[in-house]
Amino acid sequence: MNFNSAPFLTVGLLLLSNIFMTFAWYGHLKFKATPLVVVILVSWGIALVEYCFQVPANRIGYGYFSAAQLKTIQEIITLVVFVVFSTFYLGETLRWNHLVGFALIALAAFFIFRRW
Repeated sequence: MNFNSAPFLTVGLLLLSNIFMTFAWYGHLKFKATPLVVVILVSWGIALVEYCFQVPANRIGYGYFSAAQLKTIQEIITLVVFVVFSTFYLGETLRWNHLVGFALIALAAFFIFRRW
């Protein structure tokens, strides 16, 4: 694999991973009548697919990115995916304080990726 393709593959796989994980963790909230054991089993199945993207993403990305950078990329992607999910799937409102909190997390990412 070309070392220059590592960031694109890593981000793409982490994006897919986080889409699946968000549904595994929060998708069941629309189905309150479904028994908890069913929700857990379905969530585990979705999480298995998530791991099929997450593990290769970290393996491909490590070396190009540090472990701290990989985790930061994942967290930023998680927030973006979650904002879209909670807004369009769950119908929740994105509020100003959420945006401020996300901006502070983005600022933290700046410090992690900045070469000092």
